[in-house]
Amino acid sequence: MINNRIGTSAAISENAVLEGNISVWDFSQIREDALIGENVIIGRNVYIGAGVKIGANSKIQNNALIYEPAIIEDGVFIGPGAILTNDRNPRAINPDLSQKNKSDWISTGVHILQGAAIGAGAICISPVRIGRWACIAAGSVVTKDVEDFALVMGTPARQVGWVGKSGMRLIEHESGAFTCPISSETYSMQEGKLIEN
Repeated sequence: MINNRIGTSAAISENAVLEGNISVWDFSQIREDALIGENVIIGRNVYIGAGVKIGANSKIQNNALIYEPAIIEDGVFIGPGAILTNDRNPRAINPDLSQKNKSDWISTGVHILQGAAIGAGAICISPVRIGRWACIAAGSVVTKDVEDFALVMGTPARQVGWVGKSGMRLIEHESGAFTCPISSETYSMQEGKLIEN
């Protein structure tokens, strides 16, 4: 592991791949076959399941739970206490009362695209796809796919606006164009989807 900073109480599988310049704080666990890209920061008490993929320059905050087979692309923010689930119909036992094991269900993952942000305490119920640069408000419960640049909130989460790459809510103009109040970047709608100009 090159230039990695690992807390003394972190539990990292020998079969996990850490690409370099990664910080893992105390009491976090990274399971077998997980792939962690360069420059990722993993906070305290984070769980990353077997085979989870986390892209470069992402930040995973304290107490986040990321269950396999989640895919997190580059530059994603996962807030404190956020949860990415992997079983839409959870049960501890089978109908015959025997305890379930891994072979008794097919896990489904959450896929978070580049630059998206998941707020503190938000829960993403698999299988869902969170679009590029989308923003999930703190405490939301996401049960459906989220469009690129969408701002969603609530339980269940519903779209309430659009955000730019800066993370700020976009200003909508009478012309139908959208502008970022920070960067002045402009966006427009094409076939119901927000795109960069």
